[in-house]
Amino acid sequence: MATAFEPVRYPPTVLATYHARDYRDALHRMARYKRMCPPEHLRIAEHNGVCTLDLAWTSPGTGTQGPAVLSGLTLVFLLELGRRGTGRPLTARAAEFMQPLEDEEALERYLGCPVRTGAPHNRLTLHAADLDLPFITYNEELLELLTPALDRSLDEQTGVRSFAETVKWIMKRGFSAGRTDIRAIARELGLSTRTLQRRLTAEHTGFASLLAQARHEQAREYLADASLDIREVAFLVGYEDQNSFYRAFRSWEGDTPANWRAKQGR
Repeated sequence: MATAFEPVRYPPTVLATYHARDYRDALHRMARYKRMCPPEHLRIAEHNGVCTLDLAWTSPGTGTQGPAVLSGLTLVFLLELGRRGTGRPLTARAAEFMQPLEDEEALERYLGCPVRTGAPHNRLTLHAADLDLPFITYNEELLELLTPALDRSLDEQTGVRSFAETVKWIMKRGFSAGRTDIRAIARELGLSTRTLQRRLTAEHTGFASLLAQARHEQAREYLADASLDIREVAFLVGYEDQNSFYRAFRSWEGDTPANWRAKQGR
């Protein structure tokens, strides 16, 4: 199903991922806009040269497992998206599913990696270096049309109407790629830097303040993952050196990242 579905039939939410700048941008767009469709939550994490994509179900009554065929289809399509966008025969590092699948051998041949069932999560593990690959399908003009419309629809659906929250989401998506300067954010939104600043001022905030908030929120989330060391967390929230991250975190929490993590019982 994932390989047979033609891009011309993609809905706008998927079309925005197919025409993204690179594989990383596509995956983060998928995670964001998925909230508008099925009751799935996609969590993306990068560390130690790998990228993990965890799929969880959020609809009451489905449990965390969800239907096996839909979990399989979703994770397979995430790799298919990368193949179509980059024009390269990408492979995964590993695939894990909570439930048995009918033809695991066929799935292993497609993914190019071992498949494990009966796992504690539905997870696709990718080579992090692949996320930097540009999409040959990148269409900046189309994204300038789709992104604002999709963001408005998502805000209406989730009850979040803050322009500042949208800016923070784009910041978080760009941390590991180093795209958090105001020009890059404005370009993502299809706005001039002056218009971006004016709209943030209207919501009684500013770019630097939002950037600090985004880093703070993302740092807390990453520190909750015991598999990430603090140096990795510093990089993942956009700091070039660990000392700068330590100073910033102490200003936010009044404590070091290590002490804060220990107090959370991790």
